[in-house]
Amino acid sequence: MRWQVLVYLTIFLLCTDSLAVEHLALYIAPNGRDNWTGRYPAPNEDRTDGPVRTIQHALDLLADLRRGNPQASATIYVRAGLYVLESPINVGPRHSGIMIRAYQSERPVISGGRLIDNWQQIDIDGKRVWTAVLPDVREGKWSFRQLWVNGRRAINARHPNTGYLKVATVPDANEGTPWNRGQMRFGFHVGDLQAWDGIDQARVIVMNRWSESHLPVAFVDEGRQIVSFSKRTVFRLEPGDLYYLQNALAFLDRPGEWFLDQEAGKLYYMPLPGEQMQTAQVIAPYLSQLARMQADPDQGQHVEGVIWRGLTFSHTEWYFGPDFRPTWPSADIGGFAQAAVGVPGAIYGEGVRDCAFEDCNFLHIGNYCLELAGGCQENRIEGCSFLDVGAGAIKIGQQQIVDDRSGRTFGNRIANCMIVDCGKVFHSAVGIWIGQAYNSIIGYNEICDLYYTGISIGWTWGYGRSLASANIVEFNHVHHIGKKTDGDGPILSDMGGIYTLGIQPGTVIRNNLWHDIAGLRYGGWGIYLDEGSSDILVENNLVYNTTHGGFHQHYGRNNIIRNNIFFNGRDHQIQATRSEDHLRFTFICNIVVGRTEQWLAGSVDKNMRFSNNIYWREGGGAIRFGNLSWQQWQGLGMDTDSIIADPLFLDPANNDLRLHPDSPALKLGFKPFDPSQAGHNRPSL
Repeated sequence: MRWQVLVYLTIFLLCTDSLAVEHLALYIAPNGRDNWTGRYPAPNEDRTDGPVRTIQHALDLLADLRRGNPQASATIYVRAGLYVLESPINVGPRHSGIMIRAYQSERPVISGGRLIDNWQQIDIDGKRVWTAVLPDVREGKWSFRQLWVNGRRAINARHPNTGYLKVATVPDANEGTPWNRGQMRFGFHVGDLQAWDGIDQARVIVMNRWSESHLPVAFVDEGRQIVSFSKRTVFRLEPGDLYYLQNALAFLDRPGEWFLDQEAGKLYYMPLPGEQMQTAQVIAPYLSQLARMQADPDQGQHVEGVIWRGLTFSHTEWYFGPDFRPTWPSADIGGFAQAAVGVPGAIYGEGVRDCAFEDCNFLHIGNYCLELAGGCQENRIEGCSFLDVGAGAIKIGQQQIVDDRSGRTFGNRIANCMIVDCGKVFHSAVGIWIGQAYNSIIGYNEICDLYYTGISIGWTWGYGRSLASANIVEFNHVHHIGKKTDGDGPILSDMGGIYTLGIQPGTVIRNNLWHDIAGLRYGGWGIYLDEGSSDILVENNLVYNTTHGGFHQHYGRNNIIRNNIFFNGRDHQIQATRSEDHLRFTFICNIVVGRTEQWLAGSVDKNMRFSNNIYWREGGGAIRFGNLSWQQWQGLGMDTDSIIADPLFLDPANNDLRLHPDSPALKLGFKPFDPSQAGHNRPSL
């Protein structure tokens, strides 16, 4: 292959007026060959030259070509088609400065899956299904828990087909059991479960608090109505917790479902009406990652200036391996304590600087889509779509605090992105997770249809050291969190449109639209400042249609909640949970409208400042702040400059919360803002 590199470089040099090459270009195509030069977008007539076939080869070839002139721009043009990877693409420091982009307006797909064919039709208990034999599955070399048929996510055979069952009893737990001590069995209601044949290949997914547990079934005792597992639940179960089962042949009972018999190495599928399995494109995930962009920032090495543009990334999966051992709450749990944070990204970056993902699609991904971990600085994710995702869309930063600046993550931007229909497997995943990272900008994105939080920032509980500072969240439209637009949910609790943790000086949450946030037992808040959240400015946000209030601060200090509209919380309007001996937050110039008597829930003390707010209870009636009436509340010196009055929204019945020019809120200092800009009018950041 070395002679090809030399020939190609010589051609470029001869075609220039000097020894400086201005631009290098290579083409790849599904009908290309890696022993061709890659100089042409299509094979020549005698098929002796043309595009190369694999991205990895093109990257390595182009990196070699640039050695003679590292300042030359370099582009890999990817033709349309499906690129099935055998291993992740490795992008290192030597590939810096290369753009990998779709050719013209074509939309190539980079896949971590395997195509499945050789289907045969059979009868099982009177049901017509199709089956394919997979030797690698039978030999233990391959397993998967997701499947896509003709570009649609198929359903792993499920019981019940829709909705959820409820835990009946928890025989190994009582009120004295620690909340973070999980169980390995629970009791079920009569008729909910049976000792079906092959039940030992099934999984129970049970939801509790803000997390879900993935539990391999060990045994079903129908007589005692107990189901046992080989893993422990993340937290202590409670009667009434929701659950469902997956992956048993007995559950394969409706079109669009599939079942994988791991022991026999057979895949079963019941097609939808009109699906022809002889011609169907069936893809199962094989890789957990599509690309690894990795360098050692501690040694001064980085991947820099790599741009991915116009590509679609698809068909990955990650699941708990045999060596999976969490550190908390215990090593034998079948899940994660929060945000499915241990699920890796299908594209992983470490030591990545000044790189970008532009106009890319992340479609049919089984884990998190994109993870920029340690030492990732000043990168952009812009104009990308994330759809049908097993976990969440984006993770930025680390869980641990890094002292060396070279290993820290900061200055990354996420803009103009669509994040839709996530948490398909790991229900507690979040749309955008920012850990120990700072100077992030999250702007003009739309995030919807997740079972848990839309945006999560910070990874320090309490007032300890935190690196999550100066993160800007602005002009985002986040909605249908907890309960999806198709009506599914809520299944989890303790969530927010946005969720924060720890001390965050300089963090600003402004000009966002948050609505339709629903928690199951508790905690469907629009803006949720959790443990230790401090020094955060929340202003010019519109929040409406929440189950548990527009704003909640668990505990924290010196937060400013200013010039926001909180409308139509179901149970109450705002919440402040823990009393503390410092200024908790300042709540000023806000409009709060709802129908509840309980206005402020939680612990009421004088370590909060309320002023120049306007409150209005639709339909009339008293409002209460904790256990205090409006008069008692003001008697404590709270809200003495605030009023109870109709703010005169233009059309509150249809959530048009613009103000009439005569609104009394304007006299109190409220400054109108335009929530229609959230998620739209997306300038380049």
